[in-house]
Amino acid sequence: MKRRIEAPAATGPGCIPTFRWRQAPDGYATRRQLRKRGLRPGGQPVAAQMCWRSRFGGTATAFLYRLDLAAPVRPMTPAKRGALAAANLARRWCPECQRDAGYVLPQRYGTCVPCADRLGLAA
Repeated sequence: MKRRIEAPAATGPGCIPTFRWRQAPDGYATRRQLRKRGLRPGGQPVAAQMCWRSRFGGTATAFLYRLDLAAPVRPMTPAKRGALAAANLARRWCPECQRDAGYVLPQRYGTCVPCADRLGLAA
């Protein structure tokens, strides 16, 4: 026997509208859907929520934002791009052999894999 999930009632002060899976009307979107359209919430409050039964048990919730109040995503500036490149280089830099490993270093070793083998960390 299948159990139906009941969305909480959206009545009373401070409640937001609640929709079931794929039942939200046009004009609402999740953060991921906004990002796919090149938009961001832009400081607006959560306009609604969508609830569904999670396959891991319990209820999952996604917050929905209004499309008409969404703002465009800020463009990547050269300074931001440079800071991101430096941060990614720091994640690839091996402190043991002082070189760029070409991949993100495993956190469990803190060094590149050849150095971890040499030091006996990758046992």
